[in-house]
Amino acid sequence: MAQLIALGGVILLAAMSPGPDFVIVTRNAVQSGRRAGMACAAGIASGVFVWAVVTALGIAGLLAASAVAFTVVKLAGAAYLVLLGIRALITARRGGYETPVDDAGRAGGAGGAVAAYRQGLVTNLLNPKVAVFFTALLPQFLPAAATPADHILLATVAAAVSLTWFVVLTTVVNALRHLLTATRVRRTIDAIMGTLLVGLGLRIAIQ
Repeated sequence: MAQLIALGGVILLAAMSPGPDFVIVTRNAVQSGRRAGMACAAGIASGVFVWAVVTALGIAGLLAASAVAFTVVKLAGAAYLVLLGIRALITARRGGYETPVDDAGRAGGAGGAVAAYRQGLVTNLLNPKVAVFFTALLPQFLPAAATPADHILLATVAAAVSLTWFVVLTTVVNALRHLLTATRVRRTIDAIMGTLLVGLGLRIAIQ
């Protein structure tokens, strides 16, 4: 139990650090409401679970050790973030916020629970830093003779902590949505989020 609590604390700190996941969840929650934000959070948690399992299978270690594989995943993730950022910047430039934002997540464009879940999942899976992170972290919390159940337990804890944090973030953003629905405010948010996503994508690409 002490090991699980320690792992949860490390995962929480990593999830809270500003990065692509933080930006994606915030934008979906602002743009399409609580349901979309939580769907995006679920997508990220699913990605975390997959990476943890992949780490247990040794595949993440191979990715982290292979310069070619790491670069391919890195560039794919960077391109995806840049694409999302450009879309946000185009939306900010065009405006077109006449359609009311549906808290059920059915607004057009990048809104909707399915699209939000996909964004969260793809953003997390295409971040090779997550592979490096789990490859270095998880073995420290496993017993000497680890069983598949031990690996699944750690993966579940990592996913649950990530989901909890991003659900809390979504709830906070949703509570402030009445202040964020004005056209000028939404255009400013889209411009900021778009710039952050493009910047993060470029940073990942050149690192």
